[in-house]
Amino acid sequence: MDITIHASFLPHNDPDASLAFYRDTLGFEVRNDVGYDGMRWITAGPADQPGTSIVLHPPAADPGITDDERRTITEMMAKGSYAVILLGTKDLDGTFERLQASGAEVVQEPTDQPYGIRDCAVRDPAGNLIRIQELR
Repeated sequence: MDITIHASFLPHNDPDASLAFYRDTLGFEVRNDVGYDGMRWITAGPADQPGTSIVLHPPAADPGITDDERRTITEMMAKGSYAVILLGTKDLDGTFERLQASGAEVVQEPTDQPYGIRDCAVRDPAGNLIRIQELR
């Protein structure tokens, strides 16, 4: 099989803050920014990886969930326990310094993990956990 990861979805509750974080702080290119019915979907990804994207979406957009489920998702987002994405960089310390200088919520400074990787963790404006591993 020839399968690639094309896109992954992360919820947002403030499209402008998410756009600023992913575009200006992480340096991703914006590939699409679509509004519909008062909601907004933003597709962004690393410029050197045109086939891989993150779609930042409003959690209210899924017609298959109930109002109670939507409230639970919103509560989990606020606690930072709803969504996670794992990114990689060759310059973990430099990346962390830029994230910290941007005001991103730091969860964990760069750390050598006992399972053999070095990584850090921050939250995006919606509370999504972003772990960044050092690529060796």
